[in-house]
Amino acid sequence: MAVLHNRISQKELKELLYQETEPRTTLSFYQYFRIDDPQQFRDGLYKNLHALKVFGRIYVAHEGINAQISVPQSQFAALKESLYSIQPMNGMRLNMAVNDNGKSFWVLKIKVRDKIVADGINDAQFDMGKKGQYVNAEQFNQLTEDPNTIVVDMRNHYEYEVGHFEGAREVPSDTFREQLPMAADMLQADKDKNIIMYCTGGIRCEKASAYLLHNGFKNVFHLEGGIINYTNQAREQGLPNKFIGKNFVFDDRLGERISPDIIAVCHQCGGPADTHVNCRNEACHLLFIQCDECAERYDGCCSAACTDVYHLPEEEQKLLRKGKQNGVMVFNKSRRRRSEP
Repeated sequence: MAVLHNRISQKELKELLYQETEPRTTLSFYQYFRIDDPQQFRDGLYKNLHALKVFGRIYVAHEGINAQISVPQSQFAALKESLYSIQPMNGMRLNMAVNDNGKSFWVLKIKVRDKIVADGINDAQFDMGKKGQYVNAEQFNQLTEDPNTIVVDMRNHYEYEVGHFEGAREVPSDTFREQLPMAADMLQADKDKNIIMYCTGGIRCEKASAYLLHNGFKNVFHLEGGIINYTNQAREQGLPNKFIGKNFVFDDRLGERISPDIIAVCHQCGGPADTHVNCRNEACHLLFIQCDECAERYDGCCSAACTDVYHLPEEEQKLLRKGKQNGVMVFNKSRRRRSEP
């Protein structure tokens, strides 16, 4: 019987990843297209990628595919051939990571979802085929020189916090589904201007551009391949890079350095910092920004209380965690959670 799910513990898999000697390449891709049977598509994809030793996180839905993965460098050509053999995905853009240590993922997870991007859109008339115009890095730079252009960041608040394009407007929210109506509302007065939307790899801003067009906006653009593709193009073509700071990524790296600027602060002491970490207390696991000094002081935890728990014997920690379900916890400026001074 073909293997369709991982059967090894996460801890063992991570240890195996760090024992690998062959370098890995981290990349991402997405494609909006109709998938009639997402489960069947998912199972076939899992078999093919598992055989190539691909790790990563992939979502499949009726509306398409969204993937962040790593692959052994010797298997990259075979991966590309396998993906491009699926007709609607033939020739799609593969976004190569900007700063890649190859240790981004250690297990392959492919999940069937209702949407590849949770958007909260229930309007049957909404059409992803009617989306904004793509702009590449050069076109983006040219358009942003026009005072009649507005740049909108379609990422979460904690992504914007560590890095964004010069002059970009934040849509302060924890989720993309909240951002869409918020963005349409905040841009009403600028409906006749050029509006460029961007995100990490392009998938969210592409949908956001279609949403604005659906809501009566006219001059809507979105950055092709997002920050990742923009940065690679700017480097390859010798263009000025207008992104300041760090690009947050949803894998074990938690960030790619784009410019040397540190524009965020440590959530514990308020000093300059832009390194995201998860609290080492497994009962908390809060995602927050921590400087080196606070990391040493709190042992990688978000508070003195969590440090105390982290120093308990593992069996006692397990007892404290028993029966508790941890969701995704993220530090939010509007709900400040600071450590003792």
